[in-house]
Amino acid sequence: MDREPGLSVRLKLTLSYAGFLMLAGVVLLAAMWVALLRSEHPGVVVIVQRHTDLVRDFGPVTVLVLGFLLLFGLLGGWILAGRMLAPLTRITDATRMATAGSLSHRIRLPGPNDEFRELADAFDTMLARLEAHVGEQRRFAANASHELRTPLAISQTLLDVARNDPDRDSAELVDRLRAVNTRAIDLTEALLVLSRADQRSFTREPVDLSLLAEEAVETLLPLAEKRGVTIDASGDIAPALGSQALLLLMTTNLVHNAIVHNLPEQGAVWIATGVRAGTVVLTVENTGETITPRLASTLTEPFQRGTERTHTDQAGVGLGLAIVKSIARAHDGRLTLTPRAAGGIRITVELPAMPGYPTRYPTGKSK
Repeated sequence: MDREPGLSVRLKLTLSYAGFLMLAGVVLLAAMWVALLRSEHPGVVVIVQRHTDLVRDFGPVTVLVLGFLLLFGLLGGWILAGRMLAPLTRITDATRMATAGSLSHRIRLPGPNDEFRELADAFDTMLARLEAHVGEQRRFAANASHELRTPLAISQTLLDVARNDPDRDSAELVDRLRAVNTRAIDLTEALLVLSRADQRSFTREPVDLSLLAEEAVETLLPLAEKRGVTIDASGDIAPALGSQALLLLMTTNLVHNAIVHNLPEQGAVWIATGVRAGTVVLTVENTGETITPRLASTLTEPFQRGTERTHTDQAGVGLGLAIVKSIARAHDGRLTLTPRAAGGIRITVELPAMPGYPTRYPTGKSK
C-alpha cells in the first residue's frame, strides 16, 4: 500500500521531548522573573523600569539557557527515543524475515515484562504456530500427493497389462479399475472435507451429539454385526452449535474407526455423550490391540493407519481421525486420544456447549 512519506516515530518522539523541555524551561524562567519583580517591589504588580532592567541583565542568559535546553532536548530525545524503540526494531526485523519465508527465527526479547515484551512474546508464539502449521501443511501435501499418485499408478499398470495382453479377462480388469477409482474418489472427497472444515465455511445451528451418535450406530450396525463387534451407546443430550453434516461425519468416522480397528472377534465399542463444565462430550472407545501413547499421538496425522500404512479393504484413506480432528478444531473443540490399559483406545471430543444449557455430566459407560 503506497503512502506519503512522513516523519519517523523516532524523530516525532525527539521533537516532542525537546518541545516539552523547552516549554518547561520557558515556564520556569517566567516564574523566576515574576518572583524577582515581586521581591524588589512588594505590592506592585508591574513596574516598567524594573522589567526593562531584568530584560537587559538576564535576557542573554535566558537565550543561552533556552538554546542549551533545545540542543539538550534534541540530542537526549534522539538517544532516548532510539533506546525506547530498539525492541520495536527487533520486532520489525523479525517480521521482515518471516515475510521472506524464515519462520524459525524468534525475537526472544530480554528485559522486564512491559508492552514491548508482551508484543514480542505474542509475535514469537504466532511464529511458532505458523511454523508448525506450515510444516503440517507441507507434510500433508507430500502425503496427499503420494496417496493420490498410488491409485493413478495402479490404473496405469492395469491399462498397460490390458493393452499388452488382449486375451486377459476384461471383467476382472474392470472390477479392479473400479475399486481403484472408488478409492481415488473417496480420497478426493476426504481432502475436500478437510479443506471445508479448516476454512470453517459452514453455518452453525443447534446440533445434538446424542442423536448423531444414534444415527451413526444405526448406519454402521450391519458392519459391526459382520465383524462380530457389539456396540453399547448411552448418555445424555449433548447440544452444541455447529454444522450437522460435519459433526455427523465426525461421529460416523469415530464409530467406524472403533469398529474396524478392533479385535478379530468378540470386540466391543462403547459410545457416551453428555455435558460437563460448559462443554458437550462425545466419547468413543473400543477393544483392540495395545496402543502406546506415542503411537496414539500420531493417529490424528493424515494417512496414519495404526501400526501400518497398508492398503487393505478396511484401511480407508488414512484421513478418518485427521478429519475428526479438523472438524473438532473448526468447532473450537478438542480431541483427546487415550490408550486403554486392556487394549484399544478411548477417543474424546469436547465441543463448546450451546449457550444457556444447564451443566450436567455424561452417564455413559467408562471402561
